[in-house]
Amino acid sequence: MTTLKSKLQADLNAAIKGRDELRSSTLRLTLAAVQKEEVAGTQKRELSDDEVQKVIAKEAKKRREAADAFAQGGRAESAEREKAEGEVLAEYLPKQLSDDELRQIVARAVEEAKAAGAEGPRAMGQVMKIVNPKVAGLAEGGRVAAEVKKRLAG
Repeated sequence: MTTLKSKLQADLNAAIKGRDELRSSTLRLTLAAVQKEEVAGTQKRELSDDEVQKVIAKEAKKRREAADAFAQGGRAESAEREKAEGEVLAEYLPKQLSDDELRQIVARAVEEAKAAGAEGPRAMGQVMKIVNPKVAGLAEGGRVAAEVKKRLAG
């Protein structure tokens, strides 16, 4: 078992013993998603820590989107629950880049793309190819794309 998956399992056991309903239900769902990913495809396999982290990130994104949907639908209690679950999952993810750090990385990538002859909005793909490996797991794709668009437009 990978170290991150075993940490999730140990934390789930601790949450159950401590009668922490929010944490235990969140971790149960996350472990179920990990197991589902392990059996997806033609052959069962063990996920690496990076793959487990991607599953956790996907689950956290689902929680954020659900919280937004509940908030827009006027269901504040459900939105708060989803936000709380997202905060539990955030503990297992690497710290996200700040806006300033992301701006600096994107600015350097835009300069690299310009040096290679790509300018304007059409350079979006080239800049994203440079930026994505540097920010993988540290920033959401939507945030990165918005920053790249802003840089290329301005």
